[in-house]
Amino acid sequence: MQITPVKVTDLPQIMTIERAGFSDAEAGSQATYQERIQKLESTFLVARDDDVVLGFIVGPATTERYIEDEMFATTPTNLAHGGHQLVFTLAVAPAARHQHVGSQLLAALEADARAKGRTSLSLTCLKRLVPFYEQNGFTNQGVAASSHADETWYNLEKVWDK
Repeated sequence: MQITPVKVTDLPQIMTIERAGFSDAEAGSQATYQERIQKLESTFLVARDDDVVLGFIVGPATTERYIEDEMFATTPTNLAHGGHQLVFTLAVAPAARHQHVGSQLLAALEADARAKGRTSLSLTCLKRLVPFYEQNGFTNQGVAASSHADETWYNLEKVWDK
């Protein structure tokens, strides 16, 4: 497995993985992912085995500490340096689950964030996923302000020294 920056040609496989991992209300659209590929190319990583996408992670680097719902409607532009690295989506293909692909994607994005002077990595997730993120060094910061897809989301954050 290799972790590489996203390519435009990955989009069909990304959409298949997105639809397999999220409800219709939660999932991003193809247009949303096209915008994310364009605007977040430097913080959109793909785990692959040759030409097969096993999973992906994507999110903007911003001045905001946590994800805000309006960011799902309009993708923010990445900061060049500093700020906070957010994760909109971490998704793994069903056939590649339980092989540590998600943990490796988190580690790769964290390494990139640290190299670019970011101070934290944060995301929102459903309650059933909190233990996975805690195992990956995140701290549960409680219920998020998000009402995305009419779900209850939790802010998870990993902070490091500069």
